[in-house]
Amino acid sequence: MSTTSANPEVGLQIATGDIVTNYHDIAGPEADPRVPVLLLHGSGPGVSAMANWRLTIRDLRSRHRLLAPDLAGFGFSEVPEGIEFGREVWLRQVVDFLDALGVAKVHVIGNSFGGSMALALAISHPERVERMVLMGAVGVPFEITEGLDEVWGFTPSEEAMGRLMRETFAHDASLITDELVRMRHEASLRPASRAAYESMFPAPRQRWVDAMAHPEEDIRAIPHPTLLVHGRDDRVIPPQTTLTMLEWIEDSRAHLFGRCGHWTQIEHAEAFAELVRDFFGGRGD
Repeated sequence: MSTTSANPEVGLQIATGDIVTNYHDIAGPEADPRVPVLLLHGSGPGVSAMANWRLTIRDLRSRHRLLAPDLAGFGFSEVPEGIEFGREVWLRQVVDFLDALGVAKVHVIGNSFGGSMALALAISHPERVERMVLMGAVGVPFEITEGLDEVWGFTPSEEAMGRLMRETFAHDASLITDELVRMRHEASLRPASRAAYESMFPAPRQRWVDAMAHPEEDIRAIPHPTLLVHGRDDRVIPPQTTLTMLEWIEDSRAHLFGRCGHWTQIEHAEAFAELVRDFFGGRGD
């Protein structure tokens, strides 16, 4: 089902169980239709699939069909009253989303919180995943950082949003314009999004890090070729999580970007896209 909106974050809508998922389905005329790329966003305040992945979509659309859903509680997806957010709810939504589109198998890219969901898909439904990219990913145990505690405990104000984006997410604060801060702040104020966000990760927040982690034996059993990407200067998710997954996932490789915070796909957009294109093309083996 389509919709008409001047807001680029609003895309198509499709029923996924009792959630109406807002999503983007984008491909250039020469994109390979055989294995689409599923993009799973992070969990920052005011986030949506398009806000998270706009540069990645720009850079990958010529070669791949890209599917970017707003996970429940984020962006413009509609959720039933009283929903309790959690990994199983989001995983069910992702599987229902692929089923509703008739997509049997995907490459999957997971950013931060979305990395845990990419892992959940690979662990619970390995037949649905071809290759996997995890970028600054949650999914293994770690002690919550001050940055992640600030992200999940965010109280909306334009000043706080500017500080979060410039001092916590990005290594190079000059990339963050006042207009970008204003837009993200306004997105965080949407009543449905704000109510959902406030209910997701209440203090103490270490328990949510633990809840989004997967058992070591499940991660070690992942058979899929996996590319791990992280910013060396990430203040939100420690780079050690990527090194842990590099040890645990047998068919894995890692790329660490210096002078890069939590937003690899923004701070090093073109280099990140080139890594992904090569990896999905199979030339990294």
